[in-house]
Amino acid sequence: MRKYKNGGQLETVVCNCCGKKIIVSEGVAREGVISINHGWDFFSEKDGEIHHFDLCESCYDAMVMEFKIPVDVEEQLEYL
Repeated sequence: MRKYKNGGQLETVVCNCCGKKIIVSEGVAREGVISINHGWDFFSEKDGEIHHFDLCESCYDAMVMEFKIPVDVEEQLEYL
């Protein structure tokens, strides 16, 4: 869950799973967090809905450990 200041700067990030408040400084999340923004389409029971949520790194790790097929991970060679 994200909240923004009036100027559009990121103010708060909270993990939707565990409720942990992610450290945000100067509009930038200073901890590992994954943001999901997904628009469901025609072949879904959620057609026309857009879902937004954030997970802290611990909740993400716990979630992907339950996957039957592991996450495909590659090394990022350049940081922007």
